[in-house]
Parts: sequence; structure tokens; C-alpha cells
Amino acid sequence: MSNSTSTDSPSSTPESVARSRPAPGRTDSSRLEFFQMMAWRWDITTAKKLTRDRTPEGRIEPGEWAGMLQLVAINREHAAQVDLSEPLIVATVPNGGMLIIDGWHRLYKALNAGIPELLAVVLTAEEELACRMHGGEKGDGYLR
Repeated sequence: MSNSTSTDSPSSTPESVARSRPAPGRTDSSRLEFFQMMAWRWDITTAKKLTRDRTPEGRIEPGEWAGMLQLVAINREHAAQVDLSEPLIVATVPNGGMLIIDGWHRLYKALNAGIPELLAVVLTAEEELACRMHGGEKGDGYLR
């Protein structure tokens, strides 16, 4: 359950995604923030709108998520600038458990700073589906 200030986008192969599309987690020409994990992609711009005024109800322990960082493209300069008081956004992925869809740079910073816990907002199943662009019943996740 976590989130980050800018769209922190993990991808199975960050380098290949960066070559064919805007860099993971960055905004593209439409100014849309997104997060991609393998064939699944979420619209973080929408997720942030849905959670803007919500009180964080979850807590993330960065150490428990450290192993996932190898799947995420982290810009260390950006991570140094993120605001750790901004809650992470977490989605419950159908048949997959919880996944941080916004907040990977904050998680990285917290882990390196020894911060034991970050706040998180958890999307409802309906919100997760509304934010999901690709993956699961929304398609194969590849833009053509």
C-alpha cells in the first residue's frame, strides 16, 4: 500500500518501455500520469483526483516493499525531492493483492532514510477499475 509524488512507474523492463513510449511514470503529451507494471497500466491523474481529499487509511512499511523496487524505474534525483508526507496510492489488483500504483519514489526515499512507515490511500475496487487503463478484463496492456 503506497504511493509517490510523481507517478512512479514500475515496469517489467523499464528500458524497453522507455524506448517505445514515454518513460514509465512520466507524463506523456496529454499530461497523463500513469503507472505500469508488466501488462497492467493505471491512470494516476485519475487516481489522484479520486483520492485528493481522502484521509489515508493505510500504512506501508518500506522494508516490506524493498524487493519490488527492482521492478520500478527510479530516478534518484527525483526521489531526493519527493514529499514523504504525501500518501501513497494503493490498488487492490484482481487476483493479485495490493500494489502501490503511486509512490515508488517516496518509498525509495523512505527506505534509504530509514523511515519505518508511510501513509497510504487504498482505492476501492470500483476506483481501481476506473483508473485501470490496461490489464485484466481491460485488455492485454499493449498500446498499438
